Amino acid sequence: MAENKLPFAEGASIHRPPMFSDINYEFWKIRMKIFIESIDQGIWDAIINGPYTSKYTVENVQVDKPWTQWTEKERRRAQYDCNAKNILTSSLNMDAFFRVSQCRVPRKCERFLK
Repeated sequence: MAENKLPFAEGASIHRPPMFSDINYEFWKIRMKIFIESIDQGIWDAIINGPYTSKYTVENVQVDKPWTQWTEKERRRAQYDCNAKNILTSSLNMDAFFRVSQCRVPRKCERFLK
């Protein structure tokens, strides 16, 4: 019987994100997008649009709104950021995790996974 040496040889799980194995980044990226969108489209939106911070205007200047003044909807949006970070970091092996853990701008981290 032929042995499958490709990544993700086992069936997918609806409860665990696909693990990144340092090869076949494009395949992992597509699988990860599908996995995240299946949990909540808001999480994928947080990944695409970056962290959410509630703001309000004071004397024609946008300032961060204190957490204690956030609405339930604003807190839920901010929670998507936390969920996204948890899912993404849970899918990385230790080497990949340490390569991206120092990144400040998520889109720039993508180059460390290729």
